[in-house]
Amino acid sequence: MNWSHSDDFVRLDIHFGTSYHDNPHDVRRIAIAAAKTVDRVLTDKQTVCHITGFGDSSIDYVLRFWIRDPTQGLTNIRGNVYLALWDAFHENGISIPFPQREVRILGDAEPAKAD
Repeated sequence: MNWSHSDDFVRLDIHFGTSYHDNPHDVRRIAIAAAKTVDRVLTDKQTVCHITGFGDSSIDYVLRFWIRDPTQGLTNIRGNVYLALWDAFHENGISIPFPQREVRILGDAEPAKAD
């Protein structure tokens, strides 16, 4: 969402997920602190992190932060915040899961033969 019609501030959202083994209270605290280390993220505006759902492979979050200079690029600031998250999660033992699927073949029945 762009709030810049009335002032220079722009709120950005990034989405991420962490393992169900990680404490969501810690994840939220670490994510907020990590975002605030990125140069263009405004520390005088509220940075928040909320759980948005319980996914198949992860607890899902949105991290919301504010910048003042959207003309300097949005993708690069999002990328820098993702890198700050990566580093902070690595330092604190928080894992970013990836989908894993297990295939099981049940029973001893042979497949039906085509006539």
